[in-house]
Amino acid sequence: MADYILNDDKDAKDILIELRESTSMNRHQFCEYFEIPYMTVSDWEHGKKRVPKYFLRLLEYYVRMEQMGQEKKED
Repeated sequence: MADYILNDDKDAKDILIELRESTSMNRHQFCEYFEIPYMTVSDWEHGKKRVPKYFLRLLEYYVRMEQMGQEKKED
C-alpha cells in the first residue's frame, strides 16, 4: 500500500483522492461509509476547502486498519 502521509510533493486533496481510490469506493460510497458530508469531500477534492492534516492522517490510519483486517480474513 502506498504511503499517503503529507509531503511537499503532493497536495492534501490529491492524497485524499488517492486514499479514496485505494478503497475502490466512489465519492458517494466513501462519504456514506465514513459519515462525511458529500459536499465536504467534494470541496476538499476540488480544492475549494483545505483538508485538515490531522483528519487526513486519521483517515489514512483507519483505511489501513480496515485493509489489514480484510487481508487477515482472506488468509
